[in-house]
Amino acid sequence: MNESPVLLDAETRVQEHPADHRAELRLWLRMLTCTNLIEGEIRARLRRHFGVTLPRFDLMAQLEKVPEGMTLGELSRRMMVSNGNVTGLVERLLESGHVERRAHPSDRRAVVVALTPAGRHVFAGMAAAHAEWIAELSAGLTAADVAQLMRLLGRLKSHVKEVAHG
Repeated sequence: MNESPVLLDAETRVQEHPADHRAELRLWLRMLTCTNLIEGEIRARLRRHFGVTLPRFDLMAQLEKVPEGMTLGELSRRMMVSNGNVTGLVERLLESGHVERRAHPSDRRAVVVALTPAGRHVFAGMAAAHAEWIAELSAGLTAADVAQLMRLLGRLKSHVKEVAHG
């Protein structure tokens, strides 16, 4: 009988051969694994509880921050995705009545996308649930753990920016 191979995350594969990997690589893989686990759970919960994808939630979150709305280009830059991806997300949110298009006040070639009142209402519920889910998933850490991780990851972020732009 052929058994299918068990798929392992990158961190687990490294644990099988730790001498082959530096501590920094193991740290990177641990952070990536945590990110993927949390993101996967958030994706599943958004779909199950709200029938929405994480990219749609992210787009609504960006629009919630700017009540007057944004152009597709601004949304694309903020979300770090292509204009084509943003266009598809906006189209689906237009169909559901969560966003609206308006003429740009100073550029007749551009349009502004903004949350509708219904979109704001729906997003408020999703954002509250999202915050609760993140708290639940992080509950295994103490306040001191969170503070230490924030401090250390802040240092890492600063160093990476320095190296990348230096």
